[in-house]
Amino acid sequence: MTCPVGVVRPSADLSPKAIKPRILDSVYNMNTLKRIASAYSNSSLVLRIFIGLVLGILLAYFAPDAAIKVGLLGELFVLALKAVAPVLVLVLVISSLAAHQSGQPTHIRPVLLMYLISTFSAAALAVCASFLFPTMLSLDISSAEGNPPGSIIDVLHNLLTSIFVGPVQALNTSNYIAILAWAVALGIFLRHAAPSTRTMLHDVSGAFTQVVRFVIAQAPIGIFGLVASTLAASGFDALYGYARLLMVMVGCMLVVTLVVNPLLAYIKMRRNPYPLLFTVLRESAVTAFFTRSSAANIPVNLRLCEKLKLDKDTYSITIPLGATINMAGAAITISVMALATTHTLGIHVDLPTALLLCVVSSLAAAGVSGVAGGSLLLIPMATSLFGIDTEIAMQVVAIGFVIGVVQDSFETALNSHTDVVFTAAVSYAGEARAAQAERVDA
Repeated sequence: MTCPVGVVRPSADLSPKAIKPRILDSVYNMNTLKRIASAYSNSSLVLRIFIGLVLGILLAYFAPDAAIKVGLLGELFVLALKAVAPVLVLVLVISSLAAHQSGQPTHIRPVLLMYLISTFSAAALAVCASFLFPTMLSLDISSAEGNPPGSIIDVLHNLLTSIFVGPVQALNTSNYIAILAWAVALGIFLRHAAPSTRTMLHDVSGAFTQVVRFVIAQAPIGIFGLVASTLAASGFDALYGYARLLMVMVGCMLVVTLVVNPLLAYIKMRRNPYPLLFTVLRESAVTAFFTRSSAANIPVNLRLCEKLKLDKDTYSITIPLGATINMAGAAITISVMALATTHTLGIHVDLPTALLLCVVSSLAAAGVSGVAGGSLLLIPMATSLFGIDTEIAMQVVAIGFVIGVVQDSFETALNSHTDVVFTAAVSYAGEARAAQAERVDA
């Protein structure tokens, strides 16, 4: 039945008493959404990545067709990483070398030596674990290009020929070996530059670090798209591979924490290292685990060194320096991820090549960015030794961010607390020698 012309049908109650509750409901809903958005933005990156991971799994399970479509978010995230990583490596290494001051006190050399031995031992342990527990990754290898090397001679040939490339071409092609070579050369010669030049390099390095922070801040969205599309396309069996990969990494880090580093400390100070280790784990590793930043944990470590009554002239140098170059956890991550990629692609890796990978991983780890997930950005440098295409390598980096919720926390905890352990070991050894010398003189 239609209304007569000119007559308005009363479709709703427009009285103030009826409108007011609806307005209040709308305001309440808006405030609720604002509170949810504020809580999400103020939460830690680890929690946000975990939320993206869970949402991606749920979407792949309940709506696989929609999950494949949101894969664009993951693709954009990988492209952003690929764009920023080469320049970041170049700028960070140049700035670090240019700012290095000559004439460092000789008493820090034992600590630096322990840093290097620990990092190389961690890389070697990761290589052995990767051979004992090989893992497969879920990769799109249809676009893989290049011939894999057959022996250490081929690897060295590729390594040497890839160095002699112009810096622009190296950045354009993501040739990390050439990028590192140019960065080292420029950094060494810029040590004698004007202070204003070195200050500019430091500022540029900080700017690129901020860019990386912004890109990594989008990791929850990228991981949501990557996890959803990967699981929808390959099934939930991919989670098993990631869990196995994570167990290999964390297992290596625990062995280095509880066996390798205490052994090095014992060799240096000739006494039971575990009371010291457990103290440092409690007061340094725990905070590093949650902050996921070696740089942010420097004040914690300095305060702990003061509490342990260590030599201030030593720890005031070794702690900040260790936050940059003592990266055993990063060496494990780079080695395990690189060998998991070769295993997935069916590339045979012989023992000499594996040893070369240990060296490259150790050197690359020393240049890891201080941002969360910084070690993942150097995986392409390691995979380039085996002729693996950059597109494949960046897929591996993206997988690293999927497991990075746990991996990066363990990695940072290992890297940061070891600075205090080795500094304390050297300081205690020096005190013991001084006390023994006094007894001899007496």
